[in-house]
Amino acid sequence: QVKAIGLVLGSPTQQNLSTGLKANGRLVLPPQNMADVSVLMGGLVKQVMVQEGEAISQGQTLALLENLDFLQLQQDYLATKATLTLQRAELERQQALATDKINATRTLQQAQADLDGTEARYSTMEQKLRLFSTDPAKLTPANIRSAYPVQAPIGGFIKRIMVNTGQYADPLKAIFSIVDNRFLHVDLTVFEQDVHKVKEGQRVTITDAHDPDVLHTATIFGVNRAFEADQQAVLVHARIDEKTHDLLPGMFVQAVIEIDSTAALSLPDEAIVSNGDDHYIYVEHQPHVFTQVQVRTGASALGFSEITPLEPLASDAKVVVKGAYYLLSELTKGEGEHHE
Repeated sequence: QVKAIGLVLGSPTQQNLSTGLKANGRLVLPPQNMADVSVLMGGLVKQVMVQEGEAISQGQTLALLENLDFLQLQQDYLATKATLTLQRAELERQQALATDKINATRTLQQAQADLDGTEARYSTMEQKLRLFSTDPAKLTPANIRSAYPVQAPIGGFIKRIMVNTGQYADPLKAIFSIVDNRFLHVDLTVFEQDVHKVKEGQRVTITDAHDPDVLHTATIFGVNRAFEADQQAVLVHARIDEKTHDLLPGMFVQAVIEIDSTAALSLPDEAIVSNGDDHYIYVEHQPHVFTQVQVRTGASALGFSEITPLEPLASDAKVVVKGAYYLLSELTKGEGEHHE
């Protein structure tokens, strides 16, 4: 019989078991890890250089846009740069004449004012060119270009492309959407009566509805200090420990928050059988002879449950850890408390 039912013996062990708080939630990304890319200056899309789903790095060129105002900006910058060179030379000449008291003070002051105004315009144009990913120091009359690059503000994956080649890109509309799933975390909904049990640093076990057999672990890093607008609950934020491509923003998940952890005498869940509201284990009394012992159960985690025997249990007791339900069915047939 022992061989036929695959009966296996084991011993109770000390396990770190946690009481858990169940919660539902959704996978989200923080704002700094999502980007909707738009343009400062509208233009015709000359080339789209990426595809949806493609991995990209920060600063990578996503598209080239053509714009006549961009051409004008480059021309004005180079003209201002040339004027600036002349005005600096003129100021030096007026300063030399003033030293020799040949020219009027007002002439020197006007030269200084002209230079200051031109330098302000020059500096502004430099900053504008940098906004269009153009290095002012490398701009010359020979390399003026009609198209400027649209660059990725963050690294990640292209979630969506909202323009085509030849289309006009409107400054008021996003043309690319980027997500960086490395910083994915879960927002859990915890109701009012359980808020006091939750704190930063607690561990969380997560499963998603699409693959409930796969467990992911996370750590709570923040608890909101105000109830949500439509319910008496707060959002609890937990950062997922491992990097995985199986989890995506927007997925709904189920979670168990570990409230506390204690070392407890434990057995595999399969070793504990239930008959009504009572729980039992089977202890080997003699070779192939088993005694039914009633227990109370406590915390449960990772396939183990805490037990408190209602009668003394020897420290080296051998307990049925596989096949216990077969023994329970034999007992309920009225064959007595001891079975071979």
